[in-house]
Amino acid sequence: MKKIIFILLVILLTGGQNLPSQEVPDADVYLITCGPGTETYSIYGHSALRIVIPEKNSDLVYNWGVFDFSTPSFAWKFAKGRLDYMLGVYPYQVFLEDYNQEQRWVISQKINLLQEETWILFALIAENLKPENISYRYDFFYDDCSTRIRDILEKAIGNKLLYPPDGPKRSLPTFRDKVGEYQRPYPWMKLGIDLLMGSPGDRKASFRDVMFLPVDLKNGLSAAVVNRAGKMVPLLQDPEIVLNYDTPVKKAVMFNTPIFVFTLLIIAVIILTAVYRGVTANNIIDISIFSLFSVLALMMIFFNFFTDHQQMKWNLNIIWLNPAIIVCLASLLTGRHWQIWFQITFFLAAIFLVLIVILPQEINNAFVPLIITLIIRSSIRSGFSWNPLTLPHLT
Repeated sequence: MKKIIFILLVILLTGGQNLPSQEVPDADVYLITCGPGTETYSIYGHSALRIVIPEKNSDLVYNWGVFDFSTPSFAWKFAKGRLDYMLGVYPYQVFLEDYNQEQRWVISQKINLLQEETWILFALIAENLKPENISYRYDFFYDDCSTRIRDILEKAIGNKLLYPPDGPKRSLPTFRDKVGEYQRPYPWMKLGIDLLMGSPGDRKASFRDVMFLPVDLKNGLSAAVVNRAGKMVPLLQDPEIVLNYDTPVKKAVMFNTPIFVFTLLIIAVIILTAVYRGVTANNIIDISIFSLFSVLALMMIFFNFFTDHQQMKWNLNIIWLNPAIIVCLASLLTGRHWQIWFQITFFLAAIFLVLIVILPQEINNAFVPLIITLIIRSSIRSGFSWNPLTLPHLT
């Protein structure tokens, strides 16, 4: 979740949990949690580990959120789900400077580790820093800068690390719910995420699962305990504020929200459909509308079948944004009257609208005006005798 890549300052870490204590320096390990920013990549916050070794005058941050914008075919790899992140290591003060410039709060919490657990942590990080292991395939829900920290602490501490039990499954949030908490001030971003995220995003997220988000990692690990010979010791000590900035507050303006804009769109479509009955005017209207929906249909095809992003698979929006729309556009551009494809588009959109409340995927309310627009414009070209809006030259 960092936008720039730092020069990696790899330090020599002693590996192996059975090394004698005199060969391993004492170290303090801290969980660093950074508040949300205003850029798209930063609205979820960030997590990192800080390791301080006084004996070596070493104070370094281990950051699993490093990527390089200069990566060849960056955008394509990101869309395909094949963008690699990596573990970056750099001085703590360098890390803080970036967040100070962005005016984002930073909280530090010391992790209560025994010496042998710290050694295991060292060994795990040393293994991660090997050239063949330093990069990893990023997965927002299951393998990101926060889950990497959770996982490495679980390995270092073992089964002595205990989380609070989950509540009833019906009360658990979904992954979509969790990311939606951060997207609320950015309704257009939320619309895009809801469009592209498939039904895997509506799976219930357990106490451990929600730690893919930095603030939830902080809260979750703060509630975790370690069994020390029958005594339950908090995993994290009390938080210390390192940089004290307010979380940016951005209020969505109603007149610039998707639901408002798309409601105006459907009103305009209804008026144009009722007023303009000529061939040329309707061709212009439909070519414009079906061009937009064809782009969205192509996106559905790509992200359902040609990307490695598992969260974008099984996206039920492909029912109303289906390939038949593209054929409809071809029909309009070539002057053919392929009514069957408009009928398919009409029925799929209508069925989707009727079933929207019971689908196993949450559908953004702002899509409803778009679906109704598609229903109206496909119906008038379907040749239905019952539709008074059917274009005369298609009957």
